[in-house]
Amino acid sequence: MTTSSDLSAPSPLQGVRVLDFSTMMAGPYATRYLADLGADVVKIESAEGDYIRQREPMRQGCSAYFGHLNAGKRSICLDLKDPAAIAAVKTMVGCVDVVVENFRPGAMQRLGLGWEDLRVLNPRLIYCSISGFGQTGPDAFKPAYAQIVQAASGFETAFAGYQDHGDRPANTAIFYADVLGALFAYSGVLAALNHRHATGRGQHVDTTLFESMLSLMPYEVQEAQFPAQKRRPVYPPFKAADGYLMIAAVNPRNFEALLDAVGIEGWRDDPTMATDRARQTNWNEVMTRIEAWTSLRSRAECERVIGGAGVPVTSYRTVREALALEQLAHRGTMVPVRDSAGEYHVPNLPYRLSGGRVEVGGHVPTLGEHTEEVLRDMAGLSGDALRTVVDRGRAR
Repeated sequence: MTTSSDLSAPSPLQGVRVLDFSTMMAGPYATRYLADLGADVVKIESAEGDYIRQREPMRQGCSAYFGHLNAGKRSICLDLKDPAAIAAVKTMVGCVDVVVENFRPGAMQRLGLGWEDLRVLNPRLIYCSISGFGQTGPDAFKPAYAQIVQAASGFETAFAGYQDHGDRPANTAIFYADVLGALFAYSGVLAALNHRHATGRGQHVDTTLFESMLSLMPYEVQEAQFPAQKRRPVYPPFKAADGYLMIAAVNPRNFEALLDAVGIEGWRDDPTMATDRARQTNWNEVMTRIEAWTSLRSRAECERVIGGAGVPVTSYRTVREALALEQLAHRGTMVPVRDSAGEYHVPNLPYRLSGGRVEVGGHVPTLGEHTEEVLRDMAGLSGDALRTVVDRGRAR
């Protein structure tokens, strides 16, 4: 099987060129995925750079967060208010395959770089727009970050509804909407590239964070249309002597194996536990009886006994503990990248191809590192014309 360390395998998107106008998280993550598959991704930044360059964790002035989202790309600085820079971009559009942007709808059009402007220059162009609510519609122009979309989509309220003591939505710190938006933008670009292979025509990919969040909630979307009589059962964290466990006995056979493993005597004759329907009806009582067993034992013993019975179980881990798992080392999941402050690790895409290389690029670009190189090779600039665009792009 080909792994990320097999340097002889071809990259699936080798030869594909991408102009990346996106900032923050959703767009940069989507284009990093394209770079992981071998695309040449040119990140276009202002003189101030992507805001994430300033976000923790920082090491000697370099953001590991930024590198996680942008490894494997090239960076150029352009002043998009400069007509010469816009002209250079339009020249580059003629030789690229994909444009990705996540400005508020209408911003690229005002620059003369919208889909309708660029498709004329390159009919084979794939143009991907990522926004909170879409390029059209009554909410299209609402400002939206992940936190806004997660609240607006119903996700935070639904999540709070599964908590035993959640009378208000939980604090938002993990940006599901950005990650999902990145994945759907990435998959949309791949679908459009395949369609172009069949038809020779480019197209516009319109990706929204809001709709991405709805895709995360299949049960909740259906329950909103056809309300259930009661909240569906929730597997709680089970207290052990040295921490917490998650036990997910999701079908009757698993559940019965769990009850046998923890030694709940007489459960087969107990009307509150003998059938799946009874267990569902008396869920909290059953959970309490299971926790009475786990709370007297270590997590390791619980995992050994319950897992040995074929029931899915795991300890709750920190991210640091998860990254140390042997399984990740076996899979080659965490790979090294390097920026000006040194080396650290980021995760590969969560799949492997038997005949293709999927791997994070090892270099994190400094701001504007490749400006002259890209403008010379892709925009055909040289001499004073090159120097003018470069200098205006670096001006602060």
